[in-house]
Amino acid sequence: MTEQISISKAFKVVGKTLSFRNACLKDADFILSLRTNPKKSQYLSLVSNDLAEQQAWLIRYEKTKDQAYFIIEKQGEKIGTVRLYDPQDVSFCWGSWILIDGCHPNAAMESALMVYAYAIDYLGFNSAHFDVRKENMRVWKFHERFGAIRVKETDLDYLYRVELPLIQAARQRYEKFLPEGVKVIF
Repeated sequence: MTEQISISKAFKVVGKTLSFRNACLKDADFILSLRTNPKKSQYLSLVSNDLAEQQAWLIRYEKTKDQAYFIIEKQGEKIGTVRLYDPQDVSFCWGSWILIDGCHPNAAMESALMVYAYAIDYLGFNSAHFDVRKENMRVWKFHERFGAIRVKETDLDYLYRVELPLIQAARQRYEKFLPEGVKVIF
C-alpha cells in the first residue's frame, strides 16, 4: 500500500511573475465575484451569491488539512484562484482555477506549472487527477497538451490523470514560463 501524502497550506508560493497566497477571510469578496461571474463560473459547481456563505466556507477551510486554496497574484494584484485537494495516495486533484479577464496570456501556463512544482517538488506527489466539463473545450485541450490522459467520462465531465513522467516532460517543454521553479514560504 502506498503512503498517503497530505496537502499542506503554504503561506506563499512564488513563481517567475506570479505568486500564490493562501486564501483567507478577506478574500471572500474576490472569490465570490469570480465564482458568480456567469462567464467564469459556467463550468464550475454552482455557489450561491451569498458573501456570508463564502466567508463561512473560508473559515472552515482554514481548519482543513487536506487542501490548499490560493489567490493568484501578479505584483500584489489578485488575478485568480486555484485549489489543490482530494489527495489519493500519491495523486492530488486541482481545480477552482479561475483567472480574471485581461490578465497576461502567460498567467495560465505559469500558474499551472506552479501548481505542479508545488505539488511535486514540495509536497511529494507524483501524479494528478482532475475533471473538466466536456463543454469547457479550451481547458481540456490545455490539459491534454500538457500531457493529461482522459481516463473516463461522465455525462458532464472528462476525467483526467497525468503521471510524473508527463508532468516532468511538460515542465521541461514549458520551462521558459517558470525557469527557476517556485519558492515556497510555509
